[in-house]
Amino acid sequence: MQKSNEFFQDEAELSNTFQADEVLKTHINAVIPEAYKKEIVNHLNTVGEKAAGEWLQLSRVAEEQKPVLTQFDSRGKRIDHIAISREWQQLEKAAATEGIVATAYERRQDEFSRVYQMALLYLYAPSSAFFACPLAMTDGAARAIELHGDEKLKAHAFKNLTSRDPAKFWTSGQWMTERTGGSDVSGTSTVAKKVEGRNYLLSGTKWFTSATTSQMALTLARPEGGAEGSRGLSLYYIELRDAQGTLNNIEVHRLKNKLGTDALPTAELTLHETPAVLMGNEGEGVKRIASVLNITRIYNSICAVSHMRRGLDLAKSYATKRRAFGKLLVDHPLHRKTLEELEVEFRKCFQLTFYVASLLGKEEVGKASESERILLRALTPIVKLYTAKKCIAVTSEVLESFGGAGYIENTYIPRLLRDAQVFSIWEGTTNVLALDFLRACEKERALEALSAHFDMTGLARFQKYSPEEQMTHARELAFAVAESVIAGLNQV
Repeated sequence: MQKSNEFFQDEAELSNTFQADEVLKTHINAVIPEAYKKEIVNHLNTVGEKAAGEWLQLSRVAEEQKPVLTQFDSRGKRIDHIAISREWQQLEKAAATEGIVATAYERRQDEFSRVYQMALLYLYAPSSAFFACPLAMTDGAARAIELHGDEKLKAHAFKNLTSRDPAKFWTSGQWMTERTGGSDVSGTSTVAKKVEGRNYLLSGTKWFTSATTSQMALTLARPEGGAEGSRGLSLYYIELRDAQGTLNNIEVHRLKNKLGTDALPTAELTLHETPAVLMGNEGEGVKRIASVLNITRIYNSICAVSHMRRGLDLAKSYATKRRAFGKLLVDHPLHRKTLEELEVEFRKCFQLTFYVASLLGKEEVGKASESERILLRALTPIVKLYTAKKCIAVTSEVLESFGGAGYIENTYIPRLLRDAQVFSIWEGTTNVLALDFLRACEKERALEALSAHFDMTGLARFQKYSPEEQMTHARELAFAVAESVIAGLNQV
């Protein structure tokens, strides 16, 4: 029996995550024109309240109720049904209703629509049980269809992907990874058999497919007789189910047992002559998928930054509640200094990420200069790799700041660290992205564009390296570029 005077530690608490976020509020006030500001601030305030309350509770339940794959019904018929929790479905409805994808394509705020949308995502993501992942692929698919889809896809799929109506809203998968590789798609073995026109049948195994309960997916495949390597690949649109709700010749082998992102259904599957539509021309798959990766990598960065913010909010709250050695943690100078240093890392990541988001917004409405277009290309891999690695480091410190409580599962703190690790893996690992930046330097003279906007004198030694030395030091270069850009943004 518990004693009435027995001590129990108060838990860390969250309040309205928009009102509590001085960095986000200051940024919105500084960059959003007055004509749009009131509407945006009011909406962000509403979303911040839900993120600290209703959505947070939904996400915790969703993460406890993992997806379940049932391959056969009671009569032995193959059905491959993936059951997801009611809470996960409610978080999907919330994303549609709040326009977390739609805002970017309605473009009612012109070039500032992306900043507005990314602010919505930033508030939603930490309380979404990683539904932000399907949203990233949905947004990427919408952009790819907007740029490369035919009129039928634009009238049908694009309309659903960008809908605010939960009954009409679609999400999209992104099926690139096969047994032969993830970022390296050159060994893709899925074959596309042409039927007529732009219609094909796809056959092959996809080793890692996230958001497998989505209505559609984009995937790479090699047309029959196509060239070897990545140059022979094409991009295809797939609808997962037919009009009767039956999978379109798709066999789901298993759900992946992952380190984190427990609520997110991730599967291994095989396509058996699955109907598909070619997007763009044959052999242009890698080129066409670039428009998707630009979006998903920026999403990854926003989610990493918001993940840091959530961890720091919890750590700061706990520091005002936990007493040790005669006083609150927040009153210990070393503890306070540690949290302040983590806050600095977060703010650097926030600045870089929302700067890149602003470039994306300008590019999509045709207001980016040629130099800004190159900056967007160059900084997209940089912001993704930089924020991902910083998120892991910051989240590890957050867990430590809770002491033993941070290691206990039902405090929800360990989940933060497990989930943080995915940011450096999704959409390209650190080394893959660092090498991608080198390609931007080689093909688009990215360092020259960066030097026109920021002080890059500290990178002079990298330019003296041989091509092989540049590859060896690509990660070091990428982080140096990120720090130089952040320093320049601080001076604006």
